[in-house]
This record gives sequence, C-alpha cells and structure tokens, in this order.
Amino acid sequence: MKLVSIAALAENRVIGRDGELPWPHIEADVKQYRERVAGSPVILGRRTFDSMRDDLPGSRQIVVSRSVESVGVPTATVANGDGTAIDLAGEAASETGVDTAYVLGGGGIYDLFQPHLDGMVLSHVDGAYEGDTRYPEWDESEWEVAAETAYDRFTLREWVRRGRAN
Repeated sequence: MKLVSIAALAENRVIGRDGELPWPHIEADVKQYRERVAGSPVILGRRTFDSMRDDLPGSRQIVVSRSVESVGVPTATVANGDGTAIDLAGEAASETGVDTAYVLGGGGIYDLFQPHLDGMVLSHVDGAYEGDTRYPEWDESEWEVAAETAYDRFTLREWVRRGRAN
C-alpha cells in the first residue's frame, strides 16, 4: 500500500486558520480532492474528522486520537498512533481493492506521517495567507514532482519520494 498525503497549502505552507481554510473556496480543488480519495481509506486527526463529520471523505476513515476510543460512525475506526493507523489503512485498502491510503490532516497528523509517506498530492494555492496551521516542511532533495497541473488559483503537484516505487 502506498501512503500519500493530500493537502492544499498557500505559498507560505499555511493550511488553516481557526479550523477553516484561510482562502476563498476553490471548487476545482475540492472536486479533484473528493474524486481522488473517494474509494480509498483516509487517515485524519480527530478534530479534522469532527470538522468533516457531515460529509466524510474516503471509503473508510482511520481517526488518529489518544483521547477517544470510538467516534460513533460505522465507517470510522480509531487508532492511537501512526503504526496502528497505517496497519488499519492497509487492511482497509486490501478489503476495498485499492493500493493507496491518503493522509488528510490536520497539521500534527501531516507531521506525524511525513516520514512514512510515499507521495504527496499538494494543491499549491496562489498567494500567502495568515493562519495557525502549516503543512510540514520537506526536504525537496528526497522528493520529485511526478505530475503538475495548473488550475485557476492553484497548481496541483504530485510529489513522489525518490527511491520508492510509484
């Protein structure tokens, strides 16, 4: 199973402010994101899960939390750390016949899973924004851009870790 983070980030790596996106809605980004994760398991933190509860992404949600044991949603499972979450995502990927699980955030979750990632699908939003949450820095020498698509107001870049199979 490949583990891929997916995020939208401003030029200054800001991804959120007060639990919301700091830039005006970008429909094309939401659409490509939803289509990409639709049939795959997703890993996300409890606060991010709670913010998406009315419209949960992915086929199965693995919620990383040390403070709760369940979230009351049939498609969601709680994991108390990155190793358990990766194992659960692998099981869910096998069950659904997909080869990728996506990490959806928030900031601490992106940071926790960064060493485990095979890829990153990042919507690089035009401009810098004020915010309280950032996507973690990465060593660009360890990564290469495998695909790039320009959209209005953002560029979608698919990064792959060098030395790992695509």
